[in-house]
Amino acid sequence: MTTQDSGKVALVTGASRGIGYGIAEALVARGDRVVITGRNEDALKAAVESLGADRVLGVPGKAHDEAHQAAAVERAMEAFGRIDHLVNNAGTNPVFGPIADLDLAVARKVFETNVISALGFAQQTWKAWQKENGGAIVNIASVAGLGASPFVGAYGISKAAMVNLTLQLAHEMAPGVRVNSIAPAVVKTKFAAALYEGREEEVVASYPLGRLGVPEDIGGAAAFLLSDAAGWITGQTLVVDGGIFLNAGF
Repeated sequence: MTTQDSGKVALVTGASRGIGYGIAEALVARGDRVVITGRNEDALKAAVESLGADRVLGVPGKAHDEAHQAAAVERAMEAFGRIDHLVNNAGTNPVFGPIADLDLAVARKVFETNVISALGFAQQTWKAWQKENGGAIVNIASVAGLGASPFVGAYGISKAAMVNLTLQLAHEMAPGVRVNSIAPAVVKTKFAAALYEGREEEVVASYPLGRLGVPEDIGGAAAFLLSDAAGWITGQTLVVDGGIFLNAGF
């Protein structure tokens, strides 16, 4: 239970479950008020109740919908009067297979949700609060964006774009707004289930730290990057991968 109000407000996209929920949970635990978004209204309501309806507001909608982006920021400003922190977590990966055969309409959907929506939310929060008052942004990328990612290539390309979006925003929004990203490896969520379900022991064997990630791992990293302790960090991508990159070799 929160004992002290931090006075800060965060907007976390795609936070009804998984990594987004883990981040929202970490921010609420330290005293932030949080606005969360998600496509499924029932799941979003359940997340709000679980996190604490006295500190958390849910705004349902699709991340790539510009009207939803504007509505989420407007609701946050109406309810809490500020948006210090933005976490762009909403993402999709609707296809599994080689990109040589990828339907370009699917590729566009991946980029709309994973990249363009993040830029849209960043623009909205910048105009509403951060331009004049400062703040911080964390974009959720992926280790898939840092190297070849067989069978999830469209997702990997979009996450590589997310890393570069982080650099561009960090450069443009300095000195008032810090912008960083987190690149997780496999985290145990419904979203990533196809990467480990039914063969978790085999997948875990590749991780020097002996386990897959959990949402709390990413929540802690995001809370750090959105804190004063990270006040001299911007434009960086923090890899949170259980050590799997140690096996990459050169």
